[in-house]
Amino acid sequence: MIDLRSRPAHRALLPALALSLVLPASARAQAAGHHPAPSDSRAQLIANLRAHVRHVFVVYQENRSFDSYFGDFPGVDNLATPEARAHGFREWDAVGKTWVTPFRLNASDVLDADHSRPALIAKTDHGKMDDFVGWEEQNPSATPQLDRQAGLLTMGYDDCRTVPFLWMYAHHFTLYDHIFQAMYGPSTPGNIDLIAGQTGQTEAARHPQDRWNSTFSTGDPVVNDFNPAFGPYAYTHQAFEQHQLDQTYATLMLTLKGRDAAGDAKVDIDDVKKDIGELARLNQGAIPWAWYQEGFGDGQGNHHPAYIPHHNSPQYFGYIRQNAKMWSGVHDLLDFFAVMQERQLPPQSVVFIKGGRENPFGWKPANTAALGFLGDDDHPGYSDSQLSESLVAKVVNAVARSPYWDSSAIVVLWDDSEGFYDHVPPPQFETCPDKKPCGDGPRIPLILISPWARSAGVDSNSGDHASFAKFLDVLFDLPPLGSLPDERPYLPQGPRDTNPRLSDLTGGFDPARLDGKRPPIAAAAAEIPDAVVNHFPPAMTCKDTGVEPVMIPGGSLTWPRGFANPLP
Repeated sequence: MIDLRSRPAHRALLPALALSLVLPASARAQAAGHHPAPSDSRAQLIANLRAHVRHVFVVYQENRSFDSYFGDFPGVDNLATPEARAHGFREWDAVGKTWVTPFRLNASDVLDADHSRPALIAKTDHGKMDDFVGWEEQNPSATPQLDRQAGLLTMGYDDCRTVPFLWMYAHHFTLYDHIFQAMYGPSTPGNIDLIAGQTGQTEAARHPQDRWNSTFSTGDPVVNDFNPAFGPYAYTHQAFEQHQLDQTYATLMLTLKGRDAAGDAKVDIDDVKKDIGELARLNQGAIPWAWYQEGFGDGQGNHHPAYIPHHNSPQYFGYIRQNAKMWSGVHDLLDFFAVMQERQLPPQSVVFIKGGRENPFGWKPANTAALGFLGDDDHPGYSDSQLSESLVAKVVNAVARSPYWDSSAIVVLWDDSEGFYDHVPPPQFETCPDKKPCGDGPRIPLILISPWARSAGVDSNSGDHASFAKFLDVLFDLPPLGSLPDERPYLPQGPRDTNPRLSDLTGGFDPARLDGKRPPIAAAAAEIPDAVVNHFPPAMTCKDTGVEPVMIPGGSLTWPRGFANPLP
């Protein structure tokens, strides 16, 4: 089917970056494709990593800030820290005339908060992180009480009582607590960043006429949720709506093709011709990739109600969508489980998994009298967080029960923060056309699940979505996107996988395990019984996860007065 805690472990929080990033000499050398020789220990770690990890699975979820899921998780940069006290911990509720601090949620279906680019920039307030409640309440609406609900919701957080599976994985494996969304914006930019390390800065620099003139218009870099220029779509009418521009810069889908890119990408390649030539010159073999997304079906026609086109980042790139051999890597979510069941993975692979609006497993939320969301990609407004973590568990179980576990790394990552409160000021990178930072945006969670991960580990190296590209570059010895000839002239406007300030995620792996001095983590540590995965609410307690929440001084274990989590 595929074509193809001793806690914390270490902490290396990097300072905020200048708005207009100027690369030092070492970074310029890397951007030009010249990499400094790694230290002996790092070279050994990379060699061991390549010897052990051959399959990378990415469960790419939607719209949660780090604090909204791990704000009271022990040993991390959480809501109990002095840093939190200094960054928006106490916010004014102007409608309710009261102060609000972070409070624990007990609902798995919540409103969709404003996570547009203007909203995220306003909420973070130049790093003060103090306008989450206020921004939502200031929305122009005829129902200020509903605006208040959304404002209060931004200060709510979940923990092992509502998302125990995620907490169990974070405790048994490695949790990264300084990963940020790479662009101030909603879902689409995050999805594109995952595979390109940028959202079109190269294209904007190469074709200035294609720069956007409003954050709610099409153009590059991509900062909003216009559907891709190419189908399929969820509904027929979407084919006739305004679409995002064709994206024409390099992606992981191209570099993973290696020398095969010259034969597999023939159409719509004007802006990556030199890249393809460089891949041919390097003569590396292909690493098969696959993108599995809920509701995709067979990819024909335009009526897939569960399918969300603006979450399918390969669909934005004409040289992927319009070349059959490139597009053949995109499949329906259910095909993933068939591939795993039938043991059809190639010797090496990169596999992306996306949920959608209507889970295909027959799952129903525990409280059907509430909002009754059936989605499983974790997006507030249509997904239930417990159904969503069950999708993660279903994927993890499929890997843990397969022969691929011993050679796997599973990355669970979110595409944006949903506009929910997080207290850590994001680093700032290059400037967007509106003269405001393109990124980084607010902090998001990332969990590494692998037999070679640090057990009860915390990695605090600073990174963003482009860190995933850096990881694949290291693991599979790919040419960094930023080193390719069609992207390199425009740096630092472009892919960030040559940026030395960003983590490459290797800090989450245990060198002793990779070196054979400590046994790998058994698959049993990742597996959750089907009876638990398919039970709502989850039949797992905080005690079962092996970790207990910390107390948050000044926080609340009850909802603010008047908060009711109503229908959106």
